[in-house]
Amino acid sequence: MTTTAMTTGTPRQLPAGWMQRVAWTALVWCSLGMLVWVPFLYVAIRRGLPSDWGAFAAFALYECVTLPWAVITSEDDSDAFFGGAVIVTFLVASWLLLFAVFDAKTRPALAPAYGQPPYQQPGYPYGR
Repeated sequence: MTTTAMTTGTPRQLPAGWMQRVAWTALVWCSLGMLVWVPFLYVAIRRGLPSDWGAFAAFALYECVTLPWAVITSEDDSDAFFGGAVIVTFLVASWLLLFAVFDAKTRPALAPAYGQPPYQQPGYPYGR
């Protein structure tokens, strides 16, 4: 007999604040796309989901294809396509890092003060 907890497991989350998201995105843009795979490797190692490893593999493959392509081709016709591919990849990576990959940080609920009841009925406190 299997239970739901055993089959589904606990959801894996990777909370990150906006500063961390912006820092990973800045790494992508400031390195001119040469390190676009690094944030996705970080996420894949931390969370370990197959979709995270797939995103890492896609961006690593992109890097392995575009670097030799940029060095080998010297034709003017492919420069527009190459530039468009680079810009689209930057935008997709930025969108993923800012909005899709990381989970929002949640603040823990405040504990009630000592001696204070956690919930009080509205109205007259002494009853009638």
